[in-house]
Amino acid sequence: MKPKIMGILNVTPNSFSDGGDYLSEKLAINHGLAMIDDGAHIIDIGGESTRPGSKGVTLEEELNRVIPIIEGIRKVNQDITISIDTTKYDVAWVALDRGANIINDVSGLSAEPRFVDLAKEYKADLVIMHKKGASENMQDNPQYDDVVNEVYNYLENQSKLADGIDNVYVDVGIGFGKTLEHNLALLNHLAKFNQITGKQLLGISRKAFINMLFGIKNAKDRDAHTAMIHQQLLSSNVDIIRVHNVKLIRDMLEISKLVK
Repeated sequence: MKPKIMGILNVTPNSFSDGGDYLSEKLAINHGLAMIDDGAHIIDIGGESTRPGSKGVTLEEELNRVIPIIEGIRKVNQDITISIDTTKYDVAWVALDRGANIINDVSGLSAEPRFVDLAKEYKADLVIMHKKGASENMQDNPQYDDVVNEVYNYLENQSKLADGIDNVYVDVGIGFGKTLEHNLALLNHLAKFNQITGKQLLGISRKAFINMLFGIKNAKDRDAHTAMIHQQLLSSNVDIIRVHNVKLIRDMLEISKLVK
């Protein structure tokens, strides 16, 4: 079974790839709808950048960024699955109340354990990601004795907190407190992480490790390599792949289905 495509919609001025591209409400809503037309099964909306070195925003600012976009997309499309990418309880709460279906928590329940009860209340899905350190300093000098086992144990322990939620996805957190070697080790052992909840999300789109491997400095020029890496990882049976260029990934999946 081919994975679902999660289209990234960052309504931030400083996200590493598309920061500032969709700051206006109209542009953001139209981009979300365009990704749906291109084949996205899920739209992941985020109002606070978690790129290395980034700093947080206020609750009010984050709400002002994301809620009108959720409402705008819902007015046009009642069926698309919407994910809210946040670590703030009130942002997730309002987002679910206005039509979101998934809480995508990059803190892996470490910042807000109440997400579990909130997801249960709204019958929402939950994504638990591994991140080592805060966004401001997570890439300074991340160290592990055994990155695969340490990330696995963390996700296994955190997922136990989410007992009672129907769909809990684990995310190894590529680029979040990891060196190139750490990222590659995790990618080479992705299938192992399906043992935790039986569901996994992967986010590698346009990330810095692609620049480290291939010297592509402009993040928007990394889409082809993102697609090629995802194609190599299809045998890992990841359930959701979170990407910027939805159409390219849709075409890759279609080709993979036709030519084996």
